[in-house]
Amino acid sequence: MGLEDDALEYHRRDPPGKLEIATTKPTNTQRDLSLAYSPGVAGPCREIDADPTDAFEYTSKGNLVAVVSDGSATLGLGDIGPLASKPVMEGKGVLFKRFADIDVFDLEVDVGSAEEMIGVVEALEPTFGGVNLEDIAAPACFRVEEHLKDSLSIPVFHDDQHGTAIISGAALLNATDILGKAIDDLEVVFSGAGASAIATARFFESLGVPASGITMVDSGGIVTADRAAAGDVNEYKAEFASDRPAGDLAEAMVGADVFVGLSVGGIVDPEMVAAMAEDPIVFPMANPDPEIDYPAAKAAGEGTTVVATGRSDYPNQVNNVLGFPFIFRGALDARARTINEEMKVAAAQALAALAREDVPDAVVKAYGGEAIQFGPEYVIPKPLDPRVLFEVAPAVARAAIESGTARQQPDLDTYVEGLEARLGKSREMMRVVLNKAKSDPKRVVLAEGNDDAMLRAAYQLADRSIADPVLVGDREWIRSSAERLGLSFTPEVVDLDDEDVERYADRLYELRKRKGVTRREARDLLANGDYLASVMVEVGDADAMLTGATNHYPSALRPPLEVIGTAPDAEYAAGVYMLTFRNQVLFLADTTVNPDPDAEVLTEITRHTATLARRFNVDPRAALLSYSDFGSVDDERTHAPREAARRLRADPEVQFPVDGEMQADTAVLREILTGTYEFSALDDPANVLLFPNLEAGNIAYKLLQTLGGAGTVGPMLAGMNRPVHVVQRGDDVEDIVNLAGVAVVDAQAAKHRQK
Repeated sequence: MGLEDDALEYHRRDPPGKLEIATTKPTNTQRDLSLAYSPGVAGPCREIDADPTDAFEYTSKGNLVAVVSDGSATLGLGDIGPLASKPVMEGKGVLFKRFADIDVFDLEVDVGSAEEMIGVVEALEPTFGGVNLEDIAAPACFRVEEHLKDSLSIPVFHDDQHGTAIISGAALLNATDILGKAIDDLEVVFSGAGASAIATARFFESLGVPASGITMVDSGGIVTADRAAAGDVNEYKAEFASDRPAGDLAEAMVGADVFVGLSVGGIVDPEMVAAMAEDPIVFPMANPDPEIDYPAAKAAGEGTTVVATGRSDYPNQVNNVLGFPFIFRGALDARARTINEEMKVAAAQALAALAREDVPDAVVKAYGGEAIQFGPEYVIPKPLDPRVLFEVAPAVARAAIESGTARQQPDLDTYVEGLEARLGKSREMMRVVLNKAKSDPKRVVLAEGNDDAMLRAAYQLADRSIADPVLVGDREWIRSSAERLGLSFTPEVVDLDDEDVERYADRLYELRKRKGVTRREARDLLANGDYLASVMVEVGDADAMLTGATNHYPSALRPPLEVIGTAPDAEYAAGVYMLTFRNQVLFLADTTVNPDPDAEVLTEITRHTATLARRFNVDPRAALLSYSDFGSVDDERTHAPREAARRLRADPEVQFPVDGEMQADTAVLREILTGTYEFSALDDPANVLLFPNLEAGNIAYKLLQTLGGAGTVGPMLAGMNRPVHVVQRGDDVEDIVNLAGVAVVDAQAAKHRQK
């Protein structure tokens, strides 16, 4: 089957289309329904009648965007009418929801003129928080947007005009910087003079390109002042009429610094690119086929050539999904009256700045696994980079506030936390921990400093002020690797040849000489970075350590257990995963360390896990799990969780509710827990789950992660004498940074206990 057949099957599979409406409040009981509709709904109606701004508090208006089209310029299909354009508009809704958690109604309107469309959209203003105009042919699109921006009090945005302008504008900012060109001295040639080209030319002016440096070429050749005077071009093209002589595209491109293609494929040949200025910037963005292919453009330019197209199979894809979801997110959250030029410029600048940052592993993997670094092949972020939301939306909201179009001012210091919550509970929970870490960063030693992921994690920890990282490894190798990876910092490194290593060898010998380790063997053991890092933590030269990126979990855990050991009040360490769902957080233990815990071990690791939950500002409620509910099965396998629960309930120092043994559904479902077992010590579902053995815990967290769609953080090691965490082999940089943040918070708590 080809792509088109696959797409047809994708769209017709039950339920047809790509969108549905889902409820956001409970509708399970008669009372729920009476609150959702009659008679309860009268209350918010009266409040909104008295104060229309209350619609943002009591309805979905503030997070609802209309995607409106007449189908007159649908993708590369032309005027196919409103009904045939519906799959595109539904797709636009998918992108709004997927990337910025914005709800959409797609509205395909059968109108005969720009004035009719204006009337339809104006009549619908009470429903929506914003309007995204889509696939409307020029010049009607200009009239529709201009009128609606004046007449409506909500943001109106024609993505076909401004989306391409903003994304290519971000690429232009970085391309000029890489090539050392001054933006106010550029000669820019546009192939095409439709809505996108005109909006992009206007936006380039907003970024600093002089109007005198812009030449526009349509199917009749260069748009000249003579053509404008003769009425050969419409008023919008006439805005960019040039005083230069008449000519074709090839003549226009001679000596130009920048080519912007928003026309048709295949109309530019290598000779035309070769005739441009040295170090040209070439943006052939016609879809699906660019004006000139990426490889041909790269090869043809003199010097270094920066090329960006609309295609996903080449570097530097100018994809509108980098813009509209996040621009609307910021505009909606500031309740902006409009999306103005300041907000669009802020979006482009935020995108340009993000492209200069280290790229997350998840993004690298999504694009084939090859390194992605700022440079000619990477001047704009990738569309699947989740950080775009956290950079662009706040920049847009700030610009809305500063330019005076905002009707509310979100706290920009905490705004990102709310945005992260929209992308998943795990991000929200980790933000709590990382903010704690930033309040008092600690020294965290990364045992595998020669590993690129550990090195990149160290850079992020330092750059984001989460921790003061120390890398164990070959100093020369690590620092050259930092340069190779484009990491602008000088990492602190402990090398095996450093003088301090002898002191660490002495300490390791003292700790292990009664375990059969000689002084020479102690020195040799330090060649293993896990031992060296462990001793650094044990003697207080570091506050915490991370390892495991290149070793099996048991091998990585052994050195810190031998050197650092468990806490004074602990005999056992435990591995804990935090699993996050849309509205629920669970801590699962033990998932990595203890194979077959007895009642004593279960009792202790329950305490450890509850303490860890509090690090995330979660009040623990613990359940000891089994295949038995409160004695329904009585055999040796149910005794341990039952006895552990009894011990914990009887201990006055345990300041959290705990019960068991119980089945997993009993522990997490309120209707079973409080409906059937009203005697339980838990009056709310458990959020700390203790498994009867390692096998059950490991299976459970992997099933919940894979089939249940849970976000995961961990494994976190609880019960150690000093903060130690062992990442899993293959964990990405974000995982390492998150665990380092947990380690810092652990170290903060340890310091507090010592006072």
